[in-house]
Amino acid sequence: MQQPHPSTLKEIRSHGTKSFPCAVYRTCSARKGTLVKHHWHDEVEILYFSGGAFRLEINMEQFSIGSECLYFINPGELHSIITESIGSYEDAVVFSLDILSFDSYDTAQMQLIHPIRKGRMLFPRCLTPAHPAFSPIRDSFMDILRTFRHTMQEEIPPRPLQPTLSAPSQQDTTAVTDDLTSQLYTKASLLFLLAVLSEHRLFTPTEKNYDKRVEDIKTTLTYIKDNYKEKIYISDLARQVNLNEQYFCRFFKKALGRTPMEYVNEYRIKQTRRLLEETDLPVTDVCLECGYNNLGNFLREFRKSTGTTPLQYRKQTRMPKA
Repeated sequence: MQQPHPSTLKEIRSHGTKSFPCAVYRTCSARKGTLVKHHWHDEVEILYFSGGAFRLEINMEQFSIGSECLYFINPGELHSIITESIGSYEDAVVFSLDILSFDSYDTAQMQLIHPIRKGRMLFPRCLTPAHPAFSPIRDSFMDILRTFRHTMQEEIPPRPLQPTLSAPSQQDTTAVTDDLTSQLYTKASLLFLLAVLSEHRLFTPTEKNYDKRVEDIKTTLTYIKDNYKEKIYISDLARQVNLNEQYFCRFFKKALGRTPMEYVNEYRIKQTRRLLEETDLPVTDVCLECGYNNLGNFLREFRKSTGTTPLQYRKQTRMPKA
């Protein structure tokens, strides 16, 4: 049975709206490397890869992707995506099981939806075109994308890549509005998808879904998110999971492919980019707000990450799209 996690051990980002927690994403690679960083959430996520070369990591296990396939992320699973080809993209549907819950406690609610929410039932990990369930599930997935596109009256193409910036990925998001018809179509598609998986007996009861290594990484990442504005030492991070510093550093790098302080710097730079895009704060204030006490060090790290200066980055990201 899946071990319960503290409420802080999850992605802060909201998927969709409060009344209809469902969203679709398309993420496109501008260069090889991390496309989607390690994160987790309480929602189910379905990933569709139409081609390209990717490496998907779920709960410390790696999967190489080189052809069309679907992957399923269960609630609470730690995952990330690395792209190994330029210009490739993946589509995702992220939804809360709450939108499929029923007032009447029927068989679907009792035997499937409730067990998934409680971590007692798991989606299949992967489906390929060779499986008879693949085509109807892919069609249902595409129906959801079309519903989102129709609601927003636009396609969801990859965002045009900006060669002046060296960010590894660009992500477009579209959220279903409060339109009744769109929500009904989305719910119907999701229920059909669950029905196909059930028909082919692809849901499996949980045998062992608790991995201390995964929980240690989650605890560490949560601490970084909560404290990135302050000084963070290796000893602080190691203390969170009761490991000595040397072993913790080896463990962290093996799990995420970077040292703890490299991850801290990446997270801080991500926050500075957000502030530069969304606020008019002076660069010095952005620097201090995100945990950098030395402006020169901040400028070096920012240029190393983005290939440009903070002011140039702000100007480029605010340029009107053609």
